Amino acid sequence: MQASEAQRARAVAMSIAASLGLPADDAVVLHNSNKLTLRLLPCDVLARVAPAAHQVAQFEVQLAQRLAGSGCPVAALEPRVEPRVHERDGFEVTLWTYYEPVNPGEIPPADFAEALQRLHAGMRELDDVPTPHFTDRVEDAQRLVASRERTPALADADRALLGDTLRRLRRVIGERGAPEQLLHGEPHPGNLLATKNGLLFIDFETCCRGPVEFDLAHAPEEVGKHYPGVDQDLLRECRILMLAMITAWRWDRDDQLPDGRRLGVEWLGQIRAALDHDGLDGRG
Repeated sequence: MQASEAQRARAVAMSIAASLGLPADDAVVLHNSNKLTLRLLPCDVLARVAPAAHQVAQFEVQLAQRLAGSGCPVAALEPRVEPRVHERDGFEVTLWTYYEPVNPGEIPPADFAEALQRLHAGMRELDDVPTPHFTDRVEDAQRLVASRERTPALADADRALLGDTLRRLRRVIGERGAPEQLLHGEPHPGNLLATKNGLLFIDFETCCRGPVEFDLAHAPEEVGKHYPGVDQDLLRECRILMLAMITAWRWDRDDQLPDGRRLGVEWLGQIRAALDHDGLDGRG
């Protein structure tokens, strides 16, 4: 969020918490992108604030409740208040348990894989959850790359590289016909908390359906070596596809990720190296 919008979102979260009997005299910003994540004090609650137009908060709350009820390793909603979405002044606010980080540092790949496997097992039981297919997200990235208005700084050669890579790998992965299920969508290290209650996943707004290798593509490379039954060729293709998607988002003129443009340049180089290494040329 832009600074002015983030300031309003912060005030809304504090006001809602106070109205629910949760004292909130301060709000520490933990993360700011398309959604603002705050630690409210002294009540020690985690608040997630998004523009109401996003309309994903209700889905995230309901899914988190169902996953937690199935024993999945997910962060819990704040137990002192009703588990629902609070709307005010154009924002959606959800309140979650704040977990004090433990064991700072990289999560062991085997532990990461075990937690993700447990999450996937629980997600397989939720066949009735309406979610987009992972290829819908690929199409979103393709439309972004195709729009010079939305990505004005993207050079022609880089635009062609991203467009060709997204199109080709979307087709190649689909033709593999791998089993599909409900996925987290972005289970990268930033969405996995190391807590005294164990490893817990957060942020379910990007859930989609697809092969588990698509989820594993967001995790560190070593994690895939500890996840049983993985198609390693499919995983390599998903990694390049995922890299092309997140690179496209960094060139969006409205992208607010800190240092996003530098990452976009760096990732373009990684895509070229990965395509060369795997004998793919991004065309076809």
